[in-house]
Amino acid sequence: METLLQDLRYGVRMLIKKPGFTIIALIALALGIGANTAIFSVVNAVLLRPLAYEDPERLIAVWSNNTREGNSRYPVAAANFVDFKDRNQAFDRLAAYLSFTPNMTMAGATEPVQITTSSVSPELFPLLGVAPAHGRTFFDEEAQVGKDQVVVMSHGLWQRQFGADPNVLGQTVTLDGVPYTVIGVMPKDFFFLYRNADVWLPLSFNPRFNANFTITNRAGAALGLIGRLKPDVSVEQARAEMDRIASNLADEYPTVNNGIGVTLIPLDEQITESVRPALLVLLAAVSFVLLVACANVATLLLARASSRQKEIAIRIALGAGRVRLMRQLLTESVLLSLLGGALGTLVAIWGIELILALSPTEIPRQSEIGIDASVLLFTLGLSALTGIFFGLFPALQLSKSDLHESLKEGGRSSATSTRQGVRSFLVVSQVALTLVLLVGAGLLVKSFIRLMNVDPGFKTENLLVIGIAVPTSLRNSPPEKVAYYHELFERVRSIPGVEAVGAVTRLPLTARGVTSRLTIEGRAVAPGEEPEIEFRRASSEYFRALGVKLIDGRYFTDQDNPQSPQVVILNESAVRRFWPGEDPLGKRVKTNPNPNAPWFTIVGIIGDVKHFGLDADARPEIYISSDQAPPDGPFMVVRTTTDPMNVAASLRAQVSAMNNVQPVNTIQTMEDVLSASVAQRRFNMVLLAIFAGLALLLAAVGIYGVISYSVSQRTQEIGLRMALGAQARDVLAMVIAQGTKLALAGVAIGLVAAFLLTRLMTTLLFNVSATDPVTFLAVSLLLVGLAFLASYIPARRATKVDPMIALRYE
Repeated sequence: METLLQDLRYGVRMLIKKPGFTIIALIALALGIGANTAIFSVVNAVLLRPLAYEDPERLIAVWSNNTREGNSRYPVAAANFVDFKDRNQAFDRLAAYLSFTPNMTMAGATEPVQITTSSVSPELFPLLGVAPAHGRTFFDEEAQVGKDQVVVMSHGLWQRQFGADPNVLGQTVTLDGVPYTVIGVMPKDFFFLYRNADVWLPLSFNPRFNANFTITNRAGAALGLIGRLKPDVSVEQARAEMDRIASNLADEYPTVNNGIGVTLIPLDEQITESVRPALLVLLAAVSFVLLVACANVATLLLARASSRQKEIAIRIALGAGRVRLMRQLLTESVLLSLLGGALGTLVAIWGIELILALSPTEIPRQSEIGIDASVLLFTLGLSALTGIFFGLFPALQLSKSDLHESLKEGGRSSATSTRQGVRSFLVVSQVALTLVLLVGAGLLVKSFIRLMNVDPGFKTENLLVIGIAVPTSLRNSPPEKVAYYHELFERVRSIPGVEAVGAVTRLPLTARGVTSRLTIEGRAVAPGEEPEIEFRRASSEYFRALGVKLIDGRYFTDQDNPQSPQVVILNESAVRRFWPGEDPLGKRVKTNPNPNAPWFTIVGIIGDVKHFGLDADARPEIYISSDQAPPDGPFMVVRTTTDPMNVAASLRAQVSAMNNVQPVNTIQTMEDVLSASVAQRRFNMVLLAIFAGLALLLAAVGIYGVISYSVSQRTQEIGLRMALGAQARDVLAMVIAQGTKLALAGVAIGLVAAFLLTRLMTTLLFNVSATDPVTFLAVSLLLVGLAFLASYIPARRATKVDPMIALRYE
């Protein structure tokens, strides 16, 4: 311990003695370690930390699949859930929840507020092993209509709307005009799947929410299931049993269950599957940044080694052994690295704030991202390993100093050429690592540019969107709902600057949809084998307001009312799939296999609209006139002639005037919706570009440092060359060639590594090959050009050497 303290004190003195070196090294290490700490904090919270449930490894998500439609995962029908629960022997419990989180209006003390809700079966909270912070969760009997007017509240809503009042239990809250009793409040850190709801309702299949959503319905698939495996049952065994049950149900109910199977996936994998590839790529990227930083600091240490040769030689002469010298030198490098890690923690705190600001809402468990004990332990270990890694080469080289040569007045170490070779190797490594990062960033940038150039099928500019809802008192009266919407649209059209107004049940680019079974008149299909089609309801002016192209036929009109024949509009994808080479106009279809369901006449064909993202192919879609089937809470789209936010206040006022008991949802532009739809890809691109930029900066400093040091070591040689007649341009070319050769070697190695490694990020790319030659060439030229510039500055200095002074050098 005494020796260690002595080494530490000596190391501190040496760092203070060379403040310029110390500052540059600390900055490089702080950036490298800080970036790694920031990304690790995200990976730790999202991927590594177990879910905050009891025995989370036994939790399994259960979905339906449809082999006929090629859908590997979609919601479960209510009646199938009941059969799965009753017939399986693999799960201790099986719980259900609505696969989407609908909004409801909660009457507040001052004005109504919009809240998100989730309907869950009573088994869910005991299955997860989570107890409420206050009160209780649902009893089994509360999943019955008439006994289901109870709610469990989130901790956040309890604080926001009730001031964390401990007497909230037993109070009545009004949701969509219906009174509910508060029976519980969940803990602060509780989350359910991707994001929390504000309140949880018992899943009672209440027809008040959806007349078709009943416990006996096998056609309306809207449930997600979670099961807890029995301790002695594996996922494979559970999958085999659920497949058997699904097969039996297909035999028993061929009309609706034909081709319907079951998909099982561990719950933690389901929660993280959308972000896992991107986070692993970013973690690899910051590891490369740290390696570049280590190589940079090692290069600086080697450059400083020449000034310490006599010091080391004297210590050897006084009896210090090689192991003792290496320990001293490694102590200095680890000390430097630990200081860099301390600064890196500060960088990581800022980096985490940046990540959270840039991150899309799809990243789960965002509230858990931060600096905790495990992250600090990671930073400490990483700092220590980094110090050993970058200090090893310099320590080995210095500890081999030639005693006699170093002690000569003006003597030069025989290890100089070896050190120069090591420095060159480190620079080549930096260039190679940087090229890999730059290629990855370049591919993501090119991918993002191509994604943003995709035609969404409508015009995003000058378009406002807002969620609207009819008063609760009108929900059971379709004629009154139609009249309400017509009056609201007329009010909005009267706002100066408004060009067109429409409404639809699902907005484009939000990855939300509802499917129905399509029956085509004159085509015999076995029961249960009807194809699926995306189903939406739209107003007469919606397509014109959105700017959707009319291919054939017509849009909806005000004459398409409940008294007129039922009509529908199809998109191009539906025509290509179901009527290839035919004209579907005038033909009739059903959106429900029920024999008593109405027939719809096809009156129009529109261009494809991207509903599931710019990177997703358009699906077959069918639109029904909202006047003939009015929804309760559609989205209103408003086309303006000027900046759409100029009419936002007037739009809000008109919606409030029509329905002062419903809150006015956030008004946003369609460009904001578009931006949100590509947020995950933009997040990946920006972070990788930042890391590549850091590596590029460090590589440039490394090349400059090596060439600059080389020039200082060759001052006498350069002076001699110039004394013998060498021109300034010859010296300039010689020095630049040295840096360029290092860069070319690094580029060659980096191209091979990038060719192999970028294949791992294929899932993050859109319409760009992982080995795109243009990106590889552009990045290679960039690095060679940077090496030229980094070499040019010391090369210019070399041309100004005075031969007479240089010949007296050393």
